[in-house]
Amino acid sequence: MKTLDAASYTTALNARREQSLGQMAYDRLLDMLVRRDLPAGTVLHERRLAEMLDISRTPTREAMSRLETEGLIERQPGGMLVVKEFSLRELVEILHVRRLLERESVMLATGRIADAVLADLQRQMEALLAAGDPDAPGNWEVDRRFHDLIADHSHNAILAKTIKDLRLKTQMFNLSRMPERFEAVHREHLAVVAALRAKDAAAAADAIAAHLENFKQGIIRRLSEV
Repeated sequence: MKTLDAASYTTALNARREQSLGQMAYDRLLDMLVRRDLPAGTVLHERRLAEMLDISRTPTREAMSRLETEGLIERQPGGMLVVKEFSLRELVEILHVRRLLERESVMLATGRIADAVLADLQRQMEALLAAGDPDAPGNWEVDRRFHDLIADHSHNAILAKTIKDLRLKTQMFNLSRMPERFEAVHREHLAVVAALRAKDAAAAADAIAAHLENFKQGIIRRLSEV
């Protein structure tokens, strides 16, 4: 019985380790997609990615499967996986839905986020704005924290998950790719935070809707230049 328990424990430990490696592989691949180290159209080979990540193929395969499910990579005829290239129409439609959902989310979140948390987020945004570096990793991290914080405090798990899934599809258009939006993005975020701190749900909803509309127009301009 003791031997069986030990074997079960070892199996569970190995499963947790594989799960942890799978999450690590996912996080690193997602970061590479967002930073466009793996640009749209890149063919993804499981073995090569595993070597690049310096982990086994099993967690790499799990991470790739997750990214495929999320629509960030897609399977071509013949089974080949490539980084998905979103059309302008797809991006515009995604941002239209995001605007609708995030308006609702921020209204639900108003009054639910501790002021100390919002004040800390505001300080981070102001520091990034003062630094003036569109390529700083902190821009993406604060952007994610900002949107996730609001989604999570809607207290609607389905709404929050849908918003996060949609955001993944537009994250490749970060400030590194649209540096002209650097100052505007932070000021738009700060306007939402100010409304949240004032517990003004209508102002917060209008501010986040304006932010996402400006983001959409920025993408349209950027893709029109290509």
